Amino acid sequence: MKKTADATLLFVVFIWGVTFVMVQNAISFLEPFSFNAVRFLIAFLFLLVPYFLTLHKKGNRYHKETMLAGLHIGVWLFLGYAFQTKGLELTTPAKTGFITGLSVVMVPVFSLVLLKLKLSRNTVLGVVAATFGLYLMAFVDHSSVNVGDFLVFLCAISFAMQIITTAKYAKTLPALPLTLIQVGTVSLLSFLSALLFGENYSVVFKAEVMLQPEVWTALLVTSVLATSFAFFAQTYFQAYTTPTRVALIFSMEPVFAAMTSYIWIDEKLTIASLTGCGFIFAGMILAELPQRKSIPREVT
Repeated sequence: MKKTADATLLFVVFIWGVTFVMVQNAISFLEPFSFNAVRFLIAFLFLLVPYFLTLHKKGNRYHKETMLAGLHIGVWLFLGYAFQTKGLELTTPAKTGFITGLSVVMVPVFSLVLLKLKLSRNTVLGVVAATFGLYLMAFVDHSSVNVGDFLVFLCAISFAMQIITTAKYAKTLPALPLTLIQVGTVSLLSFLSALLFGENYSVVFKAEVMLQPEVWTALLVTSVLATSFAFFAQTYFQAYTTPTRVALIFSMEPVFAAMTSYIWIDEKLTIASLTGCGFIFAGMILAELPQRKSIPREVT
């Protein structure tokens, strides 16, 4: 099951990396909070279908623990996407992917402090390698730091906490309602934020905007694949792995973001970026190596 979990989560990361450019194109027509509100609302409605076809027929109901857990995860997820989408207005898709990937550093620390999870030697080496790779990709060729980069850094903290809170609840609570509640929470908070920050969310109801290929394509792909499927898969499969392992897999997101930026908008990949990709991939491999070999058997 661990291999299935890793492969599925890697596919999720691939989807997220690919959508960076799509989101940046879409928010030139829709403002960030309005885009997220519609994106997560579509995802919420999409997830209602399997819920009513399965859990509802079995007589299951959202109980208080699942509701509170979903809200808890949803708040961190909202903050992550709010900071990320705002940051995309001020920085590049590739750089956004790089800085978002810094959550690979934060998750092990948060796991140790909040969940009391010990780290194996291979995992620590993997985190160090991935962190160095992220440094090469994010800062060697992009020395200037702007407000957008800072917002994306706050996004990385929020996503790290989303991974931690998901790990906390995923093993004991059903994945589908947990995903449904967190997605609904993001949509609601995004609508409220659009009102609070004075976004012209009325453009959502204008056909000339919603029928723009950049808008409806981004909404369709991000809501169904990058939200409904992605967060259900994360919630379900995190029951079979550790938060740090998930963070290492998620560190591939900037690699896929950079590849997409190179193919779609001709954003150049330097030697430092390519080397960074290699270190991130090496970090994943190190974390996958059998842990028993690092445990001294002479103790017995």
